[in-house]
Amino acid sequence: MLYKFKSKAGADVIMTGPHGDALLKQAGREPAAQGIFTPEQMPQAIASIEAAIAADEAARRAADEGEQATPEAEEKAPRAGDRVSLRARAWPLLELLRRAQAAGHPVTWGA
Repeated sequence: MLYKFKSKAGADVIMTGPHGDALLKQAGREPAAQGIFTPEQMPQAIASIEAAIAADEAARRAADEGEQATPEAEEKAPRAGDRVSLRARAWPLLELLRRAQAAGHPVTWGA
């Protein structure tokens, strides 16, 4: 499944189902085939996603600090570019939410 987030305030954002589901949950919404963020709901959605990003980055830092620098661990450890961060994955939707909020337009989505 693909999610397509749309608003008059910006370009469409297309996201795969699992990543769209996760971002909707982080925004405080239940994943659904269709939905809407009204301008009144956007501040809370933006704040919730930003809090999830901060928690993800803190967990990544803690994991990096806790790793042992053994040759075996270095071989098994994913390289920095192997995993897309939540910040990078969420940025297009966050930007659309911010622009839509500023313009007073809703953001809708459909699958």
